[in-house]
Amino acid sequence: MLPDILAPELDVVFCGSAAGAVSARVGAYYAGPGNRFWPSLAAVGLTPVELPPERCRELPHYGLGLTDLCQRASGADADLPQDADDPAALDAKIRRYRPRVLAFVGKRSAKAFLNARHVDVGRQAASPFPATELFVLPSPSGAARGSWDIQPWHALAAQVGRQPPGAPGSRR
Repeated sequence: MLPDILAPELDVVFCGSAAGAVSARVGAYYAGPGNRFWPSLAAVGLTPVELPPERCRELPHYGLGLTDLCQRASGADADLPQDADDPAALDAKIRRYRPRVLAFVGKRSAKAFLNARHVDVGRQAASPFPATELFVLPSPSGAARGSWDIQPWHALAAQVGRQPPGAPGSRR
């Protein structure tokens, strides 16, 4: 329900399941209360400062993009229609835009795209794309607080050569 924020050859395209209710209502990705997406980008050095969700359209300036696997519905993952995911559309977008990394924001979108019962968080061993690596991140949603871990977000940032401000060797 939110428009893609994509450009050719970005460092990372983040792919969630679908826009949450708050995000759909305000027209900005990861806008729900308690969502850690925006603070995490800044904490691991993917953005130089914490951006508010309303500035999501600026992400390509930082080499980042956004999309969702389901763009016909919004709400909690458990409430999405079973046939709402569109893996073929995501495949076409990634082949067209060729980001360095496709990072699934939460396991649900990764499992649906890969048609897998189980995926591990972190860099994936195989990718269907010749120039794009796959990464699975823990969900930053406030509803997923019990399984939150920022370490995979740090690993993703390192994968694309970014470091948090103040880190040894950081240029920020």
